Amino acid sequence: MKELAIFLCRLLIGWLVIQVSILLVFLWVLRSHRKNSLPDDQLPKTAVILCLRGGDPFLPNCLRSLLQQNYPQYDLKLIVDNREDPAWQIATETIASIGATNVQISPLTIRRYNCSLKCSSIVQAVSELDDSYKAVALVDADAVVHPNWLRELVSPLTDAKVGATTGNRWYLPTGRYWGSLVRYFWNASAVVQMYLYRIPWGGTLALKTEVIRQTGLLDRWARAYCEDTMIRNVLAQHGLQVKFVPSLLILNREECDLPRLIGWTKRQLLASRLYHPQWWAVIADALQTVLLPNLLLILCLAALFQQKWDAATVAFAGFGGYIVALLLMAIALEKGVQPIIRNNTGTITRLSITTVVKMLLGIPLTHWVYAFVMVSSAWMPKINWRGITYQIKGPWNIRLVEYRPYQMLDQPVDSKVSL
Repeated sequence: MKELAIFLCRLLIGWLVIQVSILLVFLWVLRSHRKNSLPDDQLPKTAVILCLRGGDPFLPNCLRSLLQQNYPQYDLKLIVDNREDPAWQIATETIASIGATNVQISPLTIRRYNCSLKCSSIVQAVSELDDSYKAVALVDADAVVHPNWLRELVSPLTDAKVGATTGNRWYLPTGRYWGSLVRYFWNASAVVQMYLYRIPWGGTLALKTEVIRQTGLLDRWARAYCEDTMIRNVLAQHGLQVKFVPSLLILNREECDLPRLIGWTKRQLLASRLYHPQWWAVIADALQTVLLPNLLLILCLAALFQQKWDAATVAFAGFGGYIVALLLMAIALEKGVQPIIRNNTGTITRLSITTVVKMLLGIPLTHWVYAFVMVSSAWMPKINWRGITYQIKGPWNIRLVEYRPYQMLDQPVDSKVSL
């Protein structure tokens, strides 16, 4: 049993070395990035598309930030699920309070039953654009962006090799709920992986309008569950790249309890399973990150039961050392991201002793939740997203089972909890 514990510890150390190496590369990218902002006369006219269903906790903040961009020619296109949706009133009141004129709000008129409602909204918004729009930016209602967001997002598109640009979201480790902390760890890992695999995030994503037409993305979106994960493969077929812009790490202040976290994580994994170009690598990463340390934990408990103290000590040292190493990596990543977040929002994360201890406990909890969600969603035939159930038979075989308008009863009791 002791020999098995030593063998598993060696495997875990090898995997940890790989993780640390990838993290160091990502931190170097964050540190070495220089903003590329074009002058006004070189920036193309851009349409910013925001699809809405339900009153997201920070939707008014999101809309105000989008309507106060340091960008010469852009229009905000809002596609709301229907006129009775809570988002419609929030949007109209926010627009009126600012007095913005570069915004258009429309209901979703063609509700497709072979893709998600979000994809239906994107297809409608893009299809209605005239030829004067040379770039399209997609944004989510949970993104409260800084004034130079659109300028920094669109500027790299002038490179002929770049077909799309993207940022990513970043959560705080100081939330009130355990679900918020687990989501923080899950997302921090996902941000690094998405950079590694060049997977864009639909909450901050820009594409050249000609690229959308050239690659047939509209036709793909019209049959898809989500809009972003597929883009890397689609662009690669045409010799184009997805460029990650580190300054566009967008702070998300929403909270998340554990029940909602389970549903949220299942939707993220479903999108990866359907469209990720290296889904097998995601599975391999999960097996090594979650399975190896928990095998050591189980071995430790079994050794304690059998009073094999040497084996229990080795197994516990391996498990505990790995968890502590992950905590140090998480703190290093937080410190690397913080200058960007502070520059964009003025927010500073203070890692108190209590927060660090909670983070330490949150790492194994994250592993257990991740393992549960990975197994339970492996062959998931249906998914519920904002009150709508979709039947999933394949990447391009999506069926909206039954539509109903968003209802106020769907809103969380806590106004800061994500939908």
